[in-house]
Amino acid sequence: MKEAKDLFSKQAGTYAAYRPTYPEELYDFLFQHTSAFHAAWDCGTGNGQNAIRIAERFHKVYATDLSEQQILHAIQKPNIEYSVQRSEHTHFADNSFDMITVATALHWFDFDAFFKEAKRVAKNGALFAAWAYAPFRSDSGINHIVDDFTYNTMGKYWDPERRWVDEEYKTIPMAFEELPHPDITITVQWTFEHILGYFHSWSSVQNYIRQHNEDPVEIIKPLLAHYWQEGEAKALKIPLFIRAGTVWK
Repeated sequence: MKEAKDLFSKQAGTYAAYRPTYPEELYDFLFQHTSAFHAAWDCGTGNGQNAIRIAERFHKVYATDLSEQQILHAIQKPNIEYSVQRSEHTHFADNSFDMITVATALHWFDFDAFFKEAKRVAKNGALFAAWAYAPFRSDSGINHIVDDFTYNTMGKYWDPERRWVDEEYKTIPMAFEELPHPDITITVQWTFEHILGYFHSWSSVQNYIRQHNEDPVEIIKPLLAHYWQEGEAKALKIPLFIRAGTVWK
């Protein structure tokens, strides 16, 4: 099993405040393909933004993350049980879950070990779904600035696992019978301050800061500043990509 990486503990509060939430279309898709709503497992839960949403339908949600700091910042709900566990090796019993989700975290996992564990703890016929998102898009002419920062300025500071996101999870070997899924886009209204906070939640930005003791967001800040008026919120679109399947035993 590959070495686990905890890349988000330091900026757990920033992650909770500035990462986008997931749209209703995603949950319509998940719940449509779920046959029972007794127990769900949300792996790599981070601040619990996915766990809190699926807890609206499930009797019990078990949400795990490698980062204790992320768990400490997680959104609380009576029917969510948070714990610090590695997703490839948990204390859950066999055949426990009707649904297993991984929101913007699958690329960090050891795929073989994780899918083996997911199959062990899933009930027969359970839904597995993992998703993440591409860089945001805007109609205001900033896409080339954001792309240059993402792939050039930050290029060598991304961990190798970033490739799975760039490939929209299409090259991850899927262990379960795959389901077709809809095209989904997250639509947000973000201020300039929110954009900067979002950049600070990136693992690459934190890697850069650790290596150089400088904040690389200061590089892109003046390039974007004149596109926003003070206090203005702009509409941005964030493409969401999904891999989903049914667990058969």
